[in-house]
Amino acid sequence: MGKYDTAKIRNLGIVAHGGAGKTSLSEAILFTAGMIDRLGRVDDGTSTMDFEPEEIKRKISITSSLDHCEWNDHSIHLVDTPGYGDFIADTRACMRTLDCAVVILSAISGVKVQTEEVWNWANEFEIPRIAFVNKMDRERANFLRAIDDMEKALKARGVAIQMPLGAEEAFEGVVDLITMKAYRYDKDGSGSATQIEIPADSLAEARRLREHMVEVVAEAYDALTEKYLETGELTEEEILDGLRIGTMRNTFTAVLCGSSTLNIGVRQLLDAVCAYLPSPLDRTKAVGTNPKTEALEERAPDESEPFSALVFKTTSDPYTGKITIFRVYSGVLNADSTIFNSSKGVEERIGQIYELEGKKQKSIKQAVAGDIVAVAKLKETVTGDTLCDPARPIIYEPAPLLKPVISYAIEPKTKNDEDKIHNALHKMIEEEPTLESHRDPQTKEFIISGMGQVHLDVIVEKMKRKFNVEVLLKTPKVPYLETIRGTAKVQGKYKKQSGGRGQYGDCWIEMSPTQRGDGYIFEDRIVGGVIPRQYIPAVDKGIQEACLDGFLAGYPVVDFKVALYDGSFHTVDSSEMAFKVAGSMAFKKAMELCKPVILEPIMNMKVTVPDENMGDVIGDINSRRGKVVGVEPKANSQIIRAVVPMSEVLAYSNDLRSMTSDRGLFSMEFSHYEEVPTHLAQKVIAEANGGKKE
Repeated sequence: MGKYDTAKIRNLGIVAHGGAGKTSLSEAILFTAGMIDRLGRVDDGTSTMDFEPEEIKRKISITSSLDHCEWNDHSIHLVDTPGYGDFIADTRACMRTLDCAVVILSAISGVKVQTEEVWNWANEFEIPRIAFVNKMDRERANFLRAIDDMEKALKARGVAIQMPLGAEEAFEGVVDLITMKAYRYDKDGSGSATQIEIPADSLAEARRLREHMVEVVAEAYDALTEKYLETGELTEEEILDGLRIGTMRNTFTAVLCGSSTLNIGVRQLLDAVCAYLPSPLDRTKAVGTNPKTEALEERAPDESEPFSALVFKTTSDPYTGKITIFRVYSGVLNADSTIFNSSKGVEERIGQIYELEGKKQKSIKQAVAGDIVAVAKLKETVTGDTLCDPARPIIYEPAPLLKPVISYAIEPKTKNDEDKIHNALHKMIEEEPTLESHRDPQTKEFIISGMGQVHLDVIVEKMKRKFNVEVLLKTPKVPYLETIRGTAKVQGKYKKQSGGRGQYGDCWIEMSPTQRGDGYIFEDRIVGGVIPRQYIPAVDKGIQEACLDGFLAGYPVVDFKVALYDGSFHTVDSSEMAFKVAGSMAFKKAMELCKPVILEPIMNMKVTVPDENMGDVIGDINSRRGKVVGVEPKANSQIIRAVVPMSEVLAYSNDLRSMTSDRGLFSMEFSHYEEVPTHLAQKVIAEANGGKKE
């Protein structure tokens, strides 16, 4: 058995938008629980959870970091998640394996788009949560406004179980509405507090909020509702019981308050985490698929069950190698044992098991159901894989990945970098599954795609720091295509005589446009043997090769049909090569007559923006030759759906960030090809032909 009973484990995520104070709160939790001996600060680069050089430089969380602490005989696995749009995909992967969350609400700015996003994921994964109104010591801080904002934006029913003692500079502690006691904190960050009676000027408000709290909590379950309706009051034990059950069922969201940087209210928050949020035992059984029978199977969070775990994060380091982080759903894992990766169908050898403490690791002998642990140097295992008992295999579904939103062409700085780039990228993709890379078959560029400009900048920095590979990011070439709008009948005749055997191939083709997306169609209409059977495929091949080099600007030609209907041959001089050349000559002649045009890729876009930015964003989409196809209102924000040419949105993430003060989110995927307007087509042709000359 592990050090802690599964009932005493809390797998807790700290989630919110970027800048809400998640890392500062995590720091205060670790300090208050005695895990660290000084309160680090994000702004000073001294926090335990933001330890990557890229995080210290930018003063933001770039990747989820893990630690653990002990409080009231409970073991809390703490996951500090990123909140900025470029890095929020990592938050989603972690939330798939969490049992509970603290959602931070800013007392100043309330709920932003990214908070809505993580709230929706908490709904998707059915994660019970409580809310913490942070920054109560800052100018313009307003506790009740933050709750109101949560109710409007997140469609959540908030119930204050605390109220602040003062606000802004006068903020000095919290009032516990359950016990009706106040706690005045020292403002030195020590977390030391003195219990006092509620000040006279706060008493009326405290009574009003307590009355509302009891009303809401009474709805947690029927027996409590009946008791409240009969007596109009609930005991302290009944309130605590109602809060726990109501929180588990997501009937309402208990709201606490404080200041993470001053370490005010953190003790009460830890008490609430242990009292109201679920252990792994309180959650539904984990459901997976048996890889042999494909039937659904359940695993209870019990040590007597077969071992099973889901990998939700991978980090790599040039010195320690690959570190695999996973959540144990059932059974027991011992150090120095062999387990089965059911996703890959291979066995993996486990050496030491680690508990993560920020950038440090602490070796433990055993992990039990509910634990979040790490192991080093697994050969085949990647994020999203299931690890299990070989005798009882199961596969768990990982969180679906978010799609990348921005792409750049990547170039090595030197020949030495070119040799190492693929290995470095492979390791970075293991760490960040939302990162994608491929070679564009058309433009021949190596393309890297990620969640935003800053995301890719960070990848470049990490590649240099971790793997000593330096690369440059360039705007990628747009994969334009060419097609035709007209029909033509032409002859392609290749005749060459230069002593000895000559070359002779002659074909007549009819070229015509097809429906968009049909590609290239070849039709053989030869009758009477005017071209021998063995030469017909050569004409087809000649046309196929010629169409790859385009006609107007060197882009591949698509969506056309060629009918080979006539020709002639020479019994001695004809050959496959001659008919291949004749086919390519016929294609080029036909292109001149078939009204060729340039096609450009069009993207489907989904942009989520705050209400006040909607007009600017729609205007900007229109200026990019985009068409808005729909707008869906959400609380405090709007979802804009549009189709926009790819060439106009290559750097859209930076522009959206500027327009919305980093409160907008977007995703895009390829939709279809459309004809480029004539005036722009001339520019595309000129640039392409200019590039060829260079």
